[in-house]
Amino acid sequence: MLAELIRANQPCVALTGAGASTESGIPDFRSAGGIWAQFDPYEVASIEAFHRSPERVWEFYALRLQVLADARPNEAHRALALLEQEGFLRALITQNVDGLHAAAGSRDVIEVHGTIARARCLACRTAVPRAEVEELLPLPHCPRCGEVLKPDVVMFGELLPVEAVDRATALAQEAALLLVVGSSLEVWPVAGLPNETLARGGRLAIVNRDPTPYDDRAALVVHAPAGTTLAACVAAMPRRA
Repeated sequence: MLAELIRANQPCVALTGAGASTESGIPDFRSAGGIWAQFDPYEVASIEAFHRSPERVWEFYALRLQVLADARPNEAHRALALLEQEGFLRALITQNVDGLHAAAGSRDVIEVHGTIARARCLACRTAVPRAEVEELLPLPHCPRCGEVLKPDVVMFGELLPVEAVDRATALAQEAALLLVVGSSLEVWPVAGLPNETLARGGRLAIVNRDPTPYDDRAALVVHAPAGTTLAACVAAMPRRA
């Protein structure tokens, strides 16, 4: 049913959240154990926390970088990349900062919450790639001006990047189908994107383990793991010449 929905409703745009990456071993905020047992995300993932104690924030992000070092794209990432390659997916909007969609081969990825693949200097705006940041730990400073670098992710208390949000909104408005994968659709303003699609006559498909606020408005809801669901969906899709 999902394969037919995607085939028949073009253009299709994907919106992914943490549930798309949990099968790669990356826990979300709600997962028990792991690094979230050691840190309160609201204390180490806010811009106020960064200004107050950058050492503590970078202690937390150093552990996140360790988790990502071993993470590889899973079936969900690969399936979405293949849907794009086959012409069934126009673009992909993600709340994730792990870079696994690009690693799987997705080309048009809008990272509305930033990326952990680099850090940025708030003083001179210099961007420093992850490999160099890791060499500068435990407290990386800007190689240009000497100020402490900040992970290039959107922290609590910060606004989302305007260009990314504008593009995501336009894509949602133009989508005949918005395919939501692994998102609780509770974090705003991204949680408002399905409204943009529905308000303009588009349809909504949701693949998520748990219920979302939009389930009763979706054309199809699949409460199952993203990887196995999307792999089966791709297998059922017709191949384009």
